[in-house]
Amino acid sequence: MPAIKSKKTLGILAIAGVEPYQEKSGEEYMGKAQREHFTNILTAWTTQLREEVDRTVDHMKDEASNFPDPVDRATQEEEFSLELRARDRERRLIKKISKTLKKIEEDDFGFCESCGVEIGIRRLEARPTADLCIDCKTLAEIKEKQSIG
Repeated sequence: MPAIKSKKTLGILAIAGVEPYQEKSGEEYMGKAQREHFTNILTAWTTQLREEVDRTVDHMKDEASNFPDPVDRATQEEEFSLELRARDRERRLIKKISKTLKKIEEDDFGFCESCGVEIGIRRLEARPTADLCIDCKTLAEIKEKQSIG
């Protein structure tokens, strides 16, 4: 039975122009082929995010107007503010992607930073910057909810 793939997973893989990784029998976890697969995904994702930043800058330059009507000016400023917040989130994501690419170079990618177990190919395809296995991430979220509540 084929694995069910989330739209997000397919989106990240589509950005990179790659298919889901097909593990070979007896293949070492995070061997050269797998590291190359994730390097391709992360590099393409970074490129896409940087292109989005460039488009935003161009859009803001082109659309920047000094509207005489205060309502129109306020609407444009709010639109620009929302775009800048989105780009700021993407800037932080680019930093996280760079950190992940460095982990791949250092052969430290794909393992949980908390317990050291394999994170897993499918989880990493869904969230290539994941640094916790699903169990540790779930536990961290539970602890976070408890400390907030």
